[in-house]
Amino acid sequence: MSEKNEANIWQGFKAFLMRGNVVDLAVAVVIGAAFTNIVNAVVKGVINPLVGAFGTQNLDSYSSCLKDPCTGTGDAATGVRILWGSVLGSTLQFVITAAVVYFLMVMPMARYLARVEARRKAKEGAHEIVEISELEVLKEIRDELVAQRGSGRGAGPRYGEGPGYGGR
Repeated sequence: MSEKNEANIWQGFKAFLMRGNVVDLAVAVVIGAAFTNIVNAVVKGVINPLVGAFGTQNLDSYSSCLKDPCTGTGDAATGVRILWGSVLGSTLQFVITAAVVYFLMVMPMARYLARVEARRKAKEGAHEIVEISELEVLKEIRDELVAQRGSGRGAGPRYGEGPGYGGR
């Protein structure tokens, strides 16, 4: 590979890394990993004890046996078990994570962005009103000057008249 191609590859890679999406994604992954610990703690400390009030605190222990005999655990287990408790626990963790992310991050950010957009539109509207007002004032000034010239009160030559304009 030539040095020129290698330089282009590195420049392309650098441009890829410097795009905002890559940085945003990296931040999201780091925050997501940290947030997972919080959700796991909520599931272990709150959800599992609530489920434990009706059964066992460890959802992983819920299972069904498809082929007898279902005895033992781990490598010593016999039979065919469906561990639906672990699926239920993971589903609960996902739903809790999604709910917390939505209600604590997505929804407040959407409201904030909507308020910012409303303020921006309000400022734009106010700016347009000011511009229209300025335009109206300038039109009034122009009309007044034209009226003054038309009544003969103007002091100087009319626009387009006089020396240098190929006067009449």
